[in-house]
Amino acid sequence: MSTLQIRYEYVTRLCHRKSIVTVNGQFPGPRIVAREGDRLLIKVVNNVQNNISIHWHGIRQLQTGWADGPAYVTQCPIQRGQSYVYNYTITGQRGTLFWHAHISWLRSTLYGPLIILPKQGSQYPFPKPHKEVPIIFGEWWNSDPEAVISEALQSGGGPNVSDAYTMNGLPGPLYNCSAKDTFKLKVKAGKIYLLRLINAALNDQLFFSIANHTLTVVEVDAVYVKPLATNTILIAPGQTTNVLLKTKPHYPNATFLMTARPYATGLGTFNNSTVAGLLEYKTSHKNHHSSASLKNLPLLKPVLPALNDTSFATKFTNKLRSLATAQFPANVPQKVDRQFFFTVSLGTSPCQKNQTCQGPNGTKFAASVNNVSFVLPTRTSLLQSHFFSQSKGVYTTNFPTTPLNPFNYTGTPPNNTMVSNGTKMVVLPYNTSVELVMQDTSILGAENHPLHLHGFNLFVVGQGFGNFDPKNDSANFNLVDPVERNTVGVPSGGWVAIRFLADNPGVWFMHCHLEVHTSWGLRMAWVVLDGNLPNQKLLPPPSDLPKC
Repeated sequence: MSTLQIRYEYVTRLCHRKSIVTVNGQFPGPRIVAREGDRLLIKVVNNVQNNISIHWHGIRQLQTGWADGPAYVTQCPIQRGQSYVYNYTITGQRGTLFWHAHISWLRSTLYGPLIILPKQGSQYPFPKPHKEVPIIFGEWWNSDPEAVISEALQSGGGPNVSDAYTMNGLPGPLYNCSAKDTFKLKVKAGKIYLLRLINAALNDQLFFSIANHTLTVVEVDAVYVKPLATNTILIAPGQTTNVLLKTKPHYPNATFLMTARPYATGLGTFNNSTVAGLLEYKTSHKNHHSSASLKNLPLLKPVLPALNDTSFATKFTNKLRSLATAQFPANVPQKVDRQFFFTVSLGTSPCQKNQTCQGPNGTKFAASVNNVSFVLPTRTSLLQSHFFSQSKGVYTTNFPTTPLNPFNYTGTPPNNTMVSNGTKMVVLPYNTSVELVMQDTSILGAENHPLHLHGFNLFVVGQGFGNFDPKNDSANFNLVDPVERNTVGVPSGGWVAIRFLADNPGVWFMHCHLEVHTSWGLRMAWVVLDGNLPNQKLLPPPSDLPKC
């Protein structure tokens, strides 16, 4: 059994020294490496004042919803001085995922790679790399992120943006006082490296590129894809992307910057800065360069797309395709039992009496799915109330499956931007095949939303701009080799269609992985009922399940 100790650690970044919440005193947190088929027992001990829960992002959690981790959804959080053992088996998955805190904004510092190696004797469906390197992107605040979101929710306005992006916890040389805090990737000439890229940033999708080098995408969200060569990748919070980096055949007389900066849509404020690392070639004895001469090499910088380059984002995501081979099939549901149409919106909620709010026109910012801004319970978890049939007063099962008041979603915004609040869920019988179209709206400005579905992988069968047309757009769905992942971007001013099979009993969260939007209520949950067979039923809760 692995033990993860949650505690405070002093860390210095951007000239600022502050105490942050860490796992085992590490930032980013420790790398967890397992193999497909392994059973993991991870004891989390909370030694800080904050309530804690850990989500194993992208793990299917078949029958083990109690180990999924989102606070008040599948468990009450772990309180100070308490512990909880996350107990789950990795079934039919291999690749790069990650783990992170799933309560408030604590995942700003509580995160780390979760790497699943293929079964013994299994090979990658691409050339064997010389070396594998996880690169995890994050965001850094000089202030306390918990205070940032608390103040924003009280004022109703937008939160203060982060002060930097990080690469493996380091901001890099483009920020003040950070030349020494730079991630360096040292490589040999003529080798293949597997870079395991993870976006753990709270609120920004990122473009990433390495100067004068091509990246070949071979996996997204722990699912192999048809190899895609590109100079730049787009990676949203919650997404992972494995790329092959083939180094130059001979030692180059240059050092190369690796940079990432936001892809930003909508009207929200964001951190318009760039995190950078260094790609340095190791020298051989025959071609020896001293560290002094390395410093004198020219430093080459990549050219990243513009901040709002939706055209690049669309082309990149449209090129991703499942491998769809006999060994790695794309099991996209061919028939559909239930169809849903969800609007994904930013909106407002009324300001309380005798309070001044800093949102639009004196309101509070809110966010919603089908006009419902989801409210989490506080005295129990949704999964507990479902399992013990004690939903009364906790949640209802009348989540609207289509918008209650249809409108021109991407046209002239409606006058009424107010959203309703509630804890409403959708109930699905076991093995229901689902088709869900998620439509962005322009109520408070069109925006790209990365939506993460817990408990399942989803197939992205179609996407487009404007309002979804059920007749014409459905006719063009890709049901052969659509990309399969756990987090999908709803295009800015457009729609995305996904399919998944509800073959995992439990309560499963679905939310925007831009943390500010989740905090504002852009979230909902699915209840998947037990099937008839023993292996189709949710297992009972463990005895150490935390209490609220």
